[in-house]
Amino acid sequence: MRKHPAWLAAGLLLFAVLACNIGKNNNANNGNKGNNGNKGVETPEVAITLHGTIAMTKDSDGLPSFTMASGSTSYSLEVGPPWFWGANNPLAKFAGKSVTITGETSAGSTNLDVLTVNGTAIRAPGRPPWAGGWKAVGSKHPGWSQEKADKFKAKFGDCFPPGLCKKPDTAPAASPAIPRGD
Repeated sequence: MRKHPAWLAAGLLLFAVLACNIGKNNNANNGNKGNNGNKGVETPEVAITLHGTIAMTKDSDGLPSFTMASGSTSYSLEVGPPWFWGANNPLAKFAGKSVTITGETSAGSTNLDVLTVNGTAIRAPGRPPWAGGWKAVGSKHPGWSQEKADKFKAKFGDCFPPGLCKKPDTAPAASPAIPRGD
């Protein structure tokens, strides 16, 4: 039986067309994988200065929360996660006092990330002290547990990140010459 080159060419052409269409459809679907509505859309931070008295209340967990009224708007003042500060929130010493606060807020939001109080920075610039998860923060972090800490210590000891505590390479001393019995 003789093979027909026309059928072979038509089959290869059909295969190529289908392969291209499948690849194009997969690429179109991959473009939508990361799109979760408005999740990635962030509103820009706006610098704001407020003058007034800081009011302190307790939240449902018993931790202090702070607000300041400016005109008809009441701003919720934040200096990081409440679990990190606990009862030692740096705004506590200003509660009930008239102060000038500078900070950042998203457009239309009433949550204010406080940067300075009366011209004094609340914390040093750069990476915040609560960053790094439970491994860096320790038992204050909500994700910390003694079980996790024990597993982590068993795996890495007191050396984290891995490789940080490597000792200098100590090559073995030259071995003494072995007599050959000549």
